[in-house]
Amino acid sequence: MPGIWETHMNFSLRSRNLFKTLAVMLALALPTALVISSADARVGGGGSSGSRGSRTFSAPPSTSTAPGSASQFNRTYTQPGAGMNSAATAPARGGLFGGRAGGFMGGLAAGFLGAGLLGMLFGGGLFGGLGGLSSILGLIIQIVLVVLVVRLAMSWWQRRHTPQAAYANADAGAASGPQPNQRSGLGGGLGGFGFGANANNAPLEIKPDDYESFERLLGEIQTAWSNEDVAKLHTLATPEMVSYFEQDLGQNRARNVVNKVTNVKLLQGDLAEAWREGETDYATVALRFALTDKTLDRNSGAVVAGSEQPGEVTEVWTFARRPGSGWELSAIQQTN
Repeated sequence: MPGIWETHMNFSLRSRNLFKTLAVMLALALPTALVISSADARVGGGGSSGSRGSRTFSAPPSTSTAPGSASQFNRTYTQPGAGMNSAATAPARGGLFGGRAGGFMGGLAAGFLGAGLLGMLFGGGLFGGLGGLSSILGLIIQIVLVVLVVRLAMSWWQRRHTPQAAYANADAGAASGPQPNQRSGLGGGLGGFGFGANANNAPLEIKPDDYESFERLLGEIQTAWSNEDVAKLHTLATPEMVSYFEQDLGQNRARNVVNKVTNVKLLQGDLAEAWREGETDYATVALRFALTDKTLDRNSGAVVAGSEQPGEVTEVWTFARRPGSGWELSAIQQTN
């Protein structure tokens, strides 16, 4: 009989250690899961940056090129205006457990998680001192807590990358303004841009030479980015966008890599909306384009990310034009 009990206890110990190991690995993998995002290294870093004037916090209309929604801006100089609704102007959540329950729930969950992990790592657990059935129950509770935190974290991560209702309806004044001039298809257009029956319905008319400028800027900006030519980027984009490009290029230099984007070709483009604010014209267009995106080691020239194989990307670009100057890139948004 002692042998049976000893075998059973050894099995239980092994099972508990296995569960502890899995739970700890799952919890330690959480920060990595949150940090990992798009591996895109092209201009803009695969994120959403820039400004769209008064419509920065208002989602651009969907188009046939980008039928989904555009992501909120990760980086922007524009601050929410007083005219936006309370949801849009509410303070940013302080992490995974923000909102009304922020401080209390965040501290409580973090305390449970920290206590549980430390207990598992050092052989105790939340109910380690009670032994027997209570110890097993404590282990189960710890695992459930870890899984719950991971699920909450992933849900929070998804919400960060999904436009909220407040974002879609943020600027009431802008929403009641110009309606989108949607275009679809490749036929009858310049390059990848289509020209539909509603080509002249927008308050700000976008002409064929404007579309040529958008297509040209798409290629020239990618080339200047690949050459790390900041002076050239200053002639193609707003100072705000160039500041983001400089940050990203600086990070590449710190990692001793260089990103090369080549073979850029516009496949399809739609006008989402065009409007005028004061003396500045804005045009937001959805772009689907082919490119080869690879990151090279500066010393050896070896490919460390991306590949030689061409791929396709769909993004929403906003261009701005001021009196006496041409169009320049004002914002890049990813699509969902």
